[in-house]
Amino acid sequence: MKRFWLVLLSLGLVMAFSASAFAVDVKFSGQMYVAGMHFNRTTLDDVGDGTTTSFYAQRLRMFTDFVVAPGVTLKTRYDIMERVWGATRTAPGTTLGTLSMGTQAENENIAFDRAYIQYDSPYGSFQVGARSAGTWGTTFGDSEGPAWRIFYSSPAFAGGFGILAVIQKATENSYNAYNLTATQADKDYDVYIAALTYTAKSWNTGLLYVYYLNATTRTNTATDYKRKYHLLQPYVKANIGPVALQAEIGYVFGKYAEYDNAGNTDIKADSLAGMIDALATFGPVYVGATFAYAQGDKDATDDKQQNILTGGADWSPTLIMYNQDRATWFGNVTSSYATAPFGSAMTNAYFYQVRAGVKPVEKLDVMASVSFAQADVTPTNYVSKDYGYEIDVTGTYKITNNLSYMLGFGYLIAGDYFKGTSSANKIKNDYLVINKLCLTF
Repeated sequence: MKRFWLVLLSLGLVMAFSASAFAVDVKFSGQMYVAGMHFNRTTLDDVGDGTTTSFYAQRLRMFTDFVVAPGVTLKTRYDIMERVWGATRTAPGTTLGTLSMGTQAENENIAFDRAYIQYDSPYGSFQVGARSAGTWGTTFGDSEGPAWRIFYSSPAFAGGFGILAVIQKATENSYNAYNLTATQADKDYDVYIAALTYTAKSWNTGLLYVYYLNATTRTNTATDYKRKYHLLQPYVKANIGPVALQAEIGYVFGKYAEYDNAGNTDIKADSLAGMIDALATFGPVYVGATFAYAQGDKDATDDKQQNILTGGADWSPTLIMYNQDRATWFGNVTSSYATAPFGSAMTNAYFYQVRAGVKPVEKLDVMASVSFAQADVTPTNYVSKDYGYEIDVTGTYKITNNLSYMLGFGYLIAGDYFKGTSSANKIKNDYLVINKLCLTF
C-alpha cells in the first residue's frame, strides 16, 4: 500500500511540475463552401450542341492555433474533402496540387498546407515554417499558397511605417536522406523578400522587392543556366470621400536565363503587369471600374522574356474569364483553334470592366458587370486580338453572420481570337451558372 501511495504521490508531483506544459489554448476557425456549377459548353467550338457539364463541389478549410505561451503560437491550416461530389478519386501520386503542400489525392481527403511557429515580441513578429505566401497589396497578382519561410514583420514605427523581411525555400535539391542521388551543390530555388509599408488614417501604401534565384534548371549540360531576376511591386489604397481607390503595378527585370557557358546568349527578364480600380458608394448603390494589364511575350525567339507576371490566381473580377472557382473546378476556357487565354490567371491581356450594384436591404447585395478582354500579343496570323465580352450578374444573401448564399450568371461573348488563324472557323458563346453556400466560423 505504501508503494502505491508513493507512486501516486510521485505522479502527482510530475503532473504539478508539468502543468504549464499542458496549459495550451487551442483555437479553431475555418470556412467551408459547397458550390454547384453548370457550364453550357466545354469548348467554344461551334460543333453541334456541344458538351455541357454540371456538378457540385466542396471544400472545408480549417485553421488551428495552439497558443503555447503568451506570444508563442503553433499555427496550422489544412484542407479537407476538396472534391467534386461523386467523382472518381484521383490516383495517389507525388505531384503537388495547385498552390498546395499536398497532392490532389491528399486534398480530396486531408492535406496540411501550413505548420509554423509564430513568436510575437516587442521587436516584431517572427514566423518560421510552412506558412502563407504569394499575397501582397491588392488582390491583383496574388496566388496565395504555402511556402517554406522565415518571416519577419516589424511593429509600426515612425508614425505608421512597417518592414517585412522573408527568406523562402522554393526547391531543395541538396544531398539528404530523401535525395540520395543528388550530385550538384548548386541546384536550389531560393527567394529573398523585403518590403516597406506605410499606413495612414485613410490610405496605405507599400513597396515590395523580391529576388528570385532559381538554379533548378542546371542539368550538367552545355546549356545550363540560372534564373536571377528581381521584382519591384508598389501598391496604394485610398479612401477619398465615397470613393475607394486601389492600384498595384509589378515590374520584373534581371536575367531570366543566365547561361554557365559563354557561347549561349543570356535571356533578359522584362515583364510588366498592373491594375487600377475605383469603387464609389452612394448609400445602398455603388459603381466601379477596373483596368488591368499583363504583358505578353512579343517574340519567343528573342533575348527577352516578357510574359512572367500575371493577374494572379486569387484575382477574380469575372465569373468566366478570370475566376478562381472556374479555374479550380472546370479548367481552361478555350477553343480547338486557339491557345487558352482564360486559364488560372490573367496573362497576355488588357482587361476593362464597369460594374454597378445595389444593397436593397442590409443582407442582400446584387451586382452586374460588363467586361472586355483583349490580347496584348497574338500568335502569328491570328485573325483578332479580341478575347471577347462578358456580362455577369451576381446576388449574395447573408443568411446569418456566418452563412451566405451566392447565385451568379455569367455570359461570355467569345471574341474572334478563338478562331485562331482562320476567320472561317466557327465559334459559339458560352454561359456559366454558379450557386455557392459559404460558412465561416
